[in-house]
Amino acid sequence: MNKREIIAYFDARAPEWDARMVRSDSKIAFILDAAGVRPGVSVLDVACGTGVLFGDYLARDAARVTGVDISPEMARIAVSKLRDPRVEVLCGDVEELAFPRRYDCCVVYNAFPHFAHPARLLARLAACLAPGGRLTVAHGMSLAALHRHHAGAARGVSRPMPEPERLAALMPPCLAVDVAVSDAEKYVVSARLR
Repeated sequence: MNKREIIAYFDARAPEWDARMVRSDSKIAFILDAAGVRPGVSVLDVACGTGVLFGDYLARDAARVTGVDISPEMARIAVSKLRDPRVEVLCGDVEELAFPRRYDCCVVYNAFPHFAHPARLLARLAACLAPGGRLTVAHGMSLAALHRHHAGAARGVSRPMPEPERLAALMPPCLAVDVAVSDAEKYVVSARLR
């Protein structure tokens, strides 16, 4: 996968992203529970897109949310949608950005297949966690639906999503996986920093 192609792909889709988003509050609640999003936490939202989860983090009284997206158009829309001093949006490559703080929760929602080097990404994100922090990879669809979805137009900018057990095995040793769910509605793997 080529990062320029990924940027172009998401820049082109950004203007219609929210209108095409299928949302399930119960799935998002499950994901955010697994991710440990609760009052007072800091959240790193990786590949935040247009900021689709920002309102959910704030509704749970997160103290601070940092959204990161490699697509300038996605980041621009995220910034324009929500003006709240608790939220900042960075446009850049999460694997290369320097973060001045560590986070209680790191969430990769509906984006993991778009990273070329999964183990490297997970190690990088683990290094961004505060003591006792959580790293969560989640999708609001089943693994089978996700594979069908990425077999279409996203085929050139994604890789197959691994089974939860395989993703858990890719987690660095500093992380303890305690949630691994793949059912007809969602995919969630979450781990706590030891």
